[in-house]
Amino acid sequence: MLTRRQIVLGAAASAAIPTLAACSSNANYEEAARSIWRHNSTKSPDGGALLRELVRYATLAPSSHNTQCWKFRIEERAIVIEPDLSRRCPAVDPDNHHLFVSLGCAAENLAHAALANGLRAEMVMGQKITGSIVMNLAPTPAQASPLFQSIVDRQCTRADYDGKPLSVDEMRLLEQAGTGAGVRIILLTERPAIAGVLEYVVSGNSAQMKDAAFVSELKSWIRFNASQAVASGDGLFSRSTGNPSAPPWLGKHLMDLFFTENSENDKYARQMRSSAGIAVFVSEANDPAHWIEVGRCYERFALRATALGIRNAFLNQPVEVATIRPQFAAWLGIGNSRPDLIVRFGRGPKMPPSLRRPIQAVLV
Repeated sequence: MLTRRQIVLGAAASAAIPTLAACSSNANYEEAARSIWRHNSTKSPDGGALLRELVRYATLAPSSHNTQCWKFRIEERAIVIEPDLSRRCPAVDPDNHHLFVSLGCAAENLAHAALANGLRAEMVMGQKITGSIVMNLAPTPAQASPLFQSIVDRQCTRADYDGKPLSVDEMRLLEQAGTGAGVRIILLTERPAIAGVLEYVVSGNSAQMKDAAFVSELKSWIRFNASQAVASGDGLFSRSTGNPSAPPWLGKHLMDLFFTENSENDKYARQMRSSAGIAVFVSEANDPAHWIEVGRCYERFALRATALGIRNAFLNQPVEVATIRPQFAAWLGIGNSRPDLIVRFGRGPKMPPSLRRPIQAVLV
């Protein structure tokens, strides 16, 4: 059901966009999405073509604001993943935590794609000064796992879920997928616990909504219509977040009017209450190596969830606001450990997928 906010936004957008132009833009967007979110059309790529395909699969990983904050270098028997600091988000991610989590997500995708194509990918940390990851590749029997198959269907689904609980077996599989070296996952499914997390989400969101730098940075990554999304190949497409399309000038104006602290808090409350549970990822140490491992664990969790028909989306406000993060850690009872990610999960509709830049834009 449309909210009053969506109705007002939709009416304003409809008045400003000619119907034929909007239809054409949407068709272009859908065509672009199909070309991105697909399995390899060539059955047996080899040599450089295969390595470029592995990079393409890696870029289907999530990143904060869909910034795609990575660069890839193809070597003879390895693929190096490096941070693209020109795409960092200093307001929401001042210590580059989310950036390195994103690199871990990309590394996990690459490992599953490599195995499906007869290569074992072993990750080692590269130069500390650059924060790079080296994925060494060696021949092995090919195995296309369910997690690999799910890469092209995974998304961060920013929508209401059906509120129904998951089975014991599903919860066990999600816990196994989200656990790694020095990383554990806390799964919260009881309503009082979810309500407790909601209090911290609301506090974090309120703090961010009062931060002009945060709002400005977020707005810079919003793609208000299909044409803008296709042209950039990155950012958050408005329809992917459940909002109508609009010309950028109108979208920014309407965002100023309707993107408020209260409306966002109400949205998060509704979405969390519709979720089956909350997952919190916690690592033993607060450094880039562990952040990367958190990214790998989250991506396995997301791919396993996708294979099970379960959606997920981030609720990271309590870990992004530095003054709230230790309070949230204390509430969780995790001592001095840093809570890295907060994710809601449950069954719900598929939203329009985000786009990606072409492979040549991320190769160095």
